[in-house]
Amino acid sequence: MSLQPAPTPGNTNWFVHDRFGLFIHWGLYALPARHEWVKTNERMSNEQYEKYFKHFDPDLYNPEEWAKAAAGAGMKYFVVTTKHHEGFCLWDSDLTDYKSTNTPYGKDLLQPMVSAFRHQNMKVGFYHSLLDWHHPDYTLDIHHPMRDDAAYAAEDANRKLEAYTEYLHGQSRELMTRFGKVDILWYDFSIQANSRFAGKGKDAWQSERLIDLVRTHQPHIILNDRLEIEQDIKTPEQFQPRSWVHVDGKPVVWEACQTFSGSWGYHRDEESWKSVDVLINMLIDSVSKGGNLLLNVGPTGRGEFDYRALQSLKGIGEWMKRHSRSIYGCTQAPAEFVAPPDCRFTYNPEKKRLYLHILSWPFRHIHLENMVGRVEYAQLLNDASEVKMVTSIPEESYGAGQEQRAKSLLTLDLPVKKPNVTVPVVELFLK
Repeated sequence: MSLQPAPTPGNTNWFVHDRFGLFIHWGLYALPARHEWVKTNERMSNEQYEKYFKHFDPDLYNPEEWAKAAAGAGMKYFVVTTKHHEGFCLWDSDLTDYKSTNTPYGKDLLQPMVSAFRHQNMKVGFYHSLLDWHHPDYTLDIHHPMRDDAAYAAEDANRKLEAYTEYLHGQSRELMTRFGKVDILWYDFSIQANSRFAGKGKDAWQSERLIDLVRTHQPHIILNDRLEIEQDIKTPEQFQPRSWVHVDGKPVVWEACQTFSGSWGYHRDEESWKSVDVLINMLIDSVSKGGNLLLNVGPTGRGEFDYRALQSLKGIGEWMKRHSRSIYGCTQAPAEFVAPPDCRFTYNPEKKRLYLHILSWPFRHIHLENMVGRVEYAQLLNDASEVKMVTSIPEESYGAGQEQRAKSLLTLDLPVKKPNVTVPVVELFLK
């Protein structure tokens, strides 16, 4: 049997079926184009950062093109930064002037994005930062841009974090009531204390009350784990877990959030871009361990996806066009199915099909343990060409002392030449 996480408050049924989503980090930081944390990395004050607000004009913004690129890659949902740590809002919030409608662009950016992605039959997700480096009542912590400014620190006792928390709740209410059905709310993040500053966690955010507010308006919604109260999904960031993510010894719904390069926001000079091969392997690896992949793009200051991200999305889409049924509706294979070296299994429990993803193409044969008599038919998924199965092999090919083990192996007879796809997949129809 496959692992089954316990039910959670939100509806994760579609989530664990669709498996693949697009993360979008977009804000004023697209203009400096040197990391979404540029304000704190360079210790900028609000006054120093104001030039980006005054010059933000994404005149080439076309959310329909974004949505088509994501859908073409096989993505089924998206999550966008409604507000990142800098405090700038992509929608016309009633609670602040620090929003897209007051920039030279002058329009709400979020509503047309939601409409465009819905038109592509993609689920809607909002990321919302718990931090806010612009709000006057947001107090100092280890990440605040002004943490080393003595004059700013001297006034910190006059700031009322409770007032900021009400603002956080008020903006959450706007997001939950103005955009129709929202499928995911991705809060980010709780902050550790150090010797200089207090941390900020569930008490600071009033997380229980915030969760009640959100679920009152969107009872089906999926919430992540960063309010310091376990909810629907765990979100490992910038690493691939070694196995299915567990909490207190039990499997949970999880999603790896990853970037095309080393930055979330648009970073002009950042060069550690992952190849299409690596990105597809990450998707396969996540699903093979019962998880999802949320893959991030940082649009430019003019409102376009970076050309390298578009190239990668196209490459992923070419693979997904022929192999998506090894991803959608799939999960970790039951424990008795052990993937051979350089391979990953995914499994569709409804259709009783096992998918063998071959990360390194071998010479002619792959041997599957404990599979004799369990497979009705095998084919390459990219072209539905038969893969012959051999259940007996010549004795002279046995390794020393391996006779009994060899008799339990199901051998796949593969073509010598690797199929012309990034990662070949063998579809095994189980009896």
